[in-house]
Amino acid sequence: MKNKFRYSVKEFSSSTDQALLSEILALNQDNTPEVGNLASIKELQNLARQSSNNYYISIKDEIIAFMICFRENSYYHSENYKFFSKKEKKFLYVDRIAIKDTYRRKGIAKNLYSMIEIQANAETIPLCCEVNTIPLNDISIKFHEDFGFSQVGKHDFIDHSVAYFQK
Repeated sequence: MKNKFRYSVKEFSSSTDQALLSEILALNQDNTPEVGNLASIKELQNLARQSSNNYYISIKDEIIAFMICFRENSYYHSENYKFFSKKEKKFLYVDRIAIKDTYRRKGIAKNLYSMIEIQANAETIPLCCEVNTIPLNDISIKFHEDFGFSQVGKHDFIDHSVAYFQK
């Protein structure tokens, strides 16, 4: 994958080194509420164990982004994931993507989405995600619309609301 920052994209799992998982967890927490809160490394490991695709991006030794995705028939308890489970027989669900502030709007998310889209297209399955509408994540909504996603639903929770997107 070509990139102007000379970053590397690598996979991670629940058994990845604790120091690396700690950095990924810190990046997740720095990006709440855009991504869901994770209480511990154990919770991150549980997500990684259940998921199908987990990537992180680093420049030298600094983690600057990560993405966690799920396939259908996972035991993932997320209500957002369950929306797509009820709607689609097969799908690839982007559960969370987080990018360090200083590296945002530099094409990193687009590169990650392009990489995961190759898999979805190869299997002829929809690529799915949700974006917060309360609190409003306008930048993410615009990103997904520009990337070809369409809104296919919405849900109001007690403390936030989301829009569901699919491509």
